Amino acid sequence: MNNLAATFMENLIFVLEFLGLVAAMVIIAYVVEKLEKKKNGVKERTLTTRKIAMIGVFSAIAAVLHVMDFPIPFAPDFYKLDFSELPALIGAFAFGPVAAVMIEFCKIVLKLLFKGTSTAFVGDLANFIIGCTFLLPASIIYLFRKNKKNAVIGCVVGTLVMTIFGTAFNAVYLLPKFAELYGLPLDSIIEMGHVINPAINSVNTLVVFAVAPMNILKGGIVSIVTMLIYKKISPILHNTK
Repeated sequence: MNNLAATFMENLIFVLEFLGLVAAMVIIAYVVEKLEKKKNGVKERTLTTRKIAMIGVFSAIAAVLHVMDFPIPFAPDFYKLDFSELPALIGAFAFGPVAAVMIEFCKIVLKLLFKGTSTAFVGDLANFIIGCTFLLPASIIYLFRKNKKNAVIGCVVGTLVMTIFGTAFNAVYLLPKFAELYGLPLDSIIEMGHVINPAINSVNTLVVFAVAPMNILKGGIVSIVTMLIYKKISPILHNTK
């Protein structure tokens, strides 16, 4: 009974931490958008009815792509690659940082409703937070000057921030938390990586040889596809000819 209560409290604390990080991402995005609107004298609400509707559409597409994740050959099986940040980045460029964070959060909620979690929610937190570290820099840079050059710069910066933050966050918090909540010794997780790549023999080498290249790959592919299609679909998203 005591073990059950302890497990419940651990999961409750983790969920509260998750929600706290969600709130922090929303606040950062909201403050940046308000500053940009104030600078340009724009009085439009941050979330209009049209924006909310489009956030719903992009969240649904992102959730489908998230469910269609797949393992990668250079990382343990619990690391999965997906391209759900693609609709989120398009939504971020079209509607701003707040929309980006809301798409990411709604995507995770929809994924949990339809598929559940296989990583004691740690993977879901990782996907949200690390996704936001890609989307927020990219959308904020593009927000203040909307041109192709800034879009490219934003994508490059976003990919770098996601890679650096994702690597550190996995090493310091996510992997130890996954081991704690899933009841799997950290040494066993490292051994999974070692079987795939003999150079992996610690938490640091695991994140360097598995997490970092995965985030670079994801950021690069999502950025390239967005650059190729955004200009073509932008008039549709903004309801202009």
